[in-house]
Amino acid sequence: MNIQELPTPSLLLDADILDRNLKAMQEKANKLSVTLRPHIKTHKCLEIAKKQKDTGAKGITVSTLYEAEQFAKAGFHDITWAFPIPPVHCAKALELNNDKITLRVVVDSIEAKDSLEKTARAKGKKIHVWLKVDCGYHRAGVDPKSKLAEDLLIALAGSDTLHFDGILSHSGHSYTAKNRKEILPIAEQERNVMVEFADRMRKKGTDVLAVSIGSTPAMSVIQNLAGVKEIRPGNYAFYDYTQAMIGSCGVGDCALTVLTSVISHQPGAEHFITDAGALALSKDLGPTHVSNDMDMGIIFDDYERKRLHAHIHLKSLSQEHGKVVANSAKIIEGKFKVGEKIRILEHHSCLTAAQFDEYHVVKEDHVVERWKILRGRG
Repeated sequence: MNIQELPTPSLLLDADILDRNLKAMQEKANKLSVTLRPHIKTHKCLEIAKKQKDTGAKGITVSTLYEAEQFAKAGFHDITWAFPIPPVHCAKALELNNDKITLRVVVDSIEAKDSLEKTARAKGKKIHVWLKVDCGYHRAGVDPKSKLAEDLLIALAGSDTLHFDGILSHSGHSYTAKNRKEILPIAEQERNVMVEFADRMRKKGTDVLAVSIGSTPAMSVIQNLAGVKEIRPGNYAFYDYTQAMIGSCGVGDCALTVLTSVISHQPGAEHFITDAGALALSKDLGPTHVSNDMDMGIIFDDYERKRLHAHIHLKSLSQEHGKVVANSAKIIEGKFKVGEKIRILEHHSCLTAAQFDEYHVVKEDHVVERWKILRGRG
C-alpha cells in the first residue's frame, strides 16, 4: 500500500531510519563499555523493543506499571520501572516480580521505601530497587550531597526485603540546551555527580553496585562513561524536531512523521487546515528557548531530501484541527488543495506516538507493516 492510500491522520515510521538509530546507539554503548537499557516509553511497541534486544540491549526501561505488565507478558524479563514508585502500586509491583520476571523499581523517599518494605514483608517476597538521584534536573530524586541521600542509600543497601541495585538518574535538563556544545557539559555533569556519589558511599563502607544514567540528548553527545554501568535513553529510536533543534540529531535522523490531509483552504487565505490536531500531535511547543517561531510541528517540503518548508508553519492546534499559516497568501496560492496529503515532523515523538493505536511502518512511500502501540494505562 502506498502512503497516499492511508486514512489520515496516520503515524508513519521510517523503517530504515529506525534501524539506523537503534544500531548507532547500541554501537555507542558498546564502544563506551556500558549496557544499553532503552526506555520504551517512547515507542511502547513490542516489535521495536525486540529489535533493540536483538541489536544488543540488555533489559528495558518503562514509565508505567501497565508497560511493565504488557512487556513482561511478551517475554521481556528484566524491566526497570524508572519512576518513583507510588506506594499504592507496591503490591502490584511485587506481584509482577517473580521467578521469571525481574522488576526493578525506583524510590527517592523514606515513605516509598517503608511502604515497599512493608508490602514485601507481608507478601514474603523481595524486589530490586534503585535510588533515584537528582543529577541537576531538579524534578525528582534525592540531592546527592544531602544527609537524606546518604541515609536512604544505606537503608536500602541494608534492607532485608530489598535488593539494592544502585543509583539512577535522568539528565532531563539536557533538553534546555541550545546546541551540542551546551549538551555536553550537562552530560558530563550527570556522570560526574553520579560517579562521585557512588564512590563517596563506597568509601564510607556501603556498596553501590551500579550507576544508571541517561537521556537521549546527553547520550547522543557523551564520549566518556567511566564509572557508569548502564544508560537508558529512549527518544533516540525516533528522535524528533526538538532533538534536531538542540543538536542531538539531524532532521534526517527523525524516523517518525504524521501524515495529514488538507481539509480546508479558502481562496486568498494565508492559512489552511489539516486533520492533524492536538490528538495527533499533542500540544508540545518544542524548544521555544531555541526558536521563537512557536510552531506546533514542522511541514516537510520534500521528505526524500529531508527538506522542511521555511515559510509555512503549523501555528495552532485544536482537538482535531491543525492550522498551517504562511508568511503570505502567495506562498500557498494554488498549493495545498483540499485532499492533498502532507507529512508533519512532530516536536515530541514520545507524546505523538502515544496519541495513536499503531505505526504504519514504511520504506520509501510504501507501508510494509503495522505495529501496535501499547498506550493503555492499566
